[in-house]
Amino acid sequence: MSSEPSIHEYLLLSRGQWDPQKSPQEIQDAIDRFYAWYDRLVAEGRFKRGQRLATGAKLVSRGGITDGPFAEAKEVIGGYWFVRAGSLDEAARIAADNPCLACGLSYEIRPIEHERASAFRHSNETPRTAP
Repeated sequence: MSSEPSIHEYLLLSRGQWDPQKSPQEIQDAIDRFYAWYDRLVAEGRFKRGQRLATGAKLVSRGGITDGPFAEAKEVIGGYWFVRAGSLDEAARIAADNPCLACGLSYEIRPIEHERASAFRHSNETPRTAP
């Protein structure tokens, strides 16, 4: 039996916008520290590569295709990466070291669901019922 801990994947979403009180140089310093931190975690196998997201977008729904989504600044998703950790708490501790936190960004961490969707199992898409 293996004594190695089970490793799970978590989606890390970068949210928000840069703090307008920070200078461009302060922000660039945080970005440079981020890439050093990120490259180290990729080399250690704790991160899988993701990407920053460009500014253009389309929203596809049963109503058709429209420009957007146009979220509030705090809800803007700037990029995504994958964290490899033993638990959601461990993934959060890893993300808590992200240098860009000091410049206004925040990070949402979500477990990756490896099962296919089913209308008979509760999921993120299941409507909430009234209390």
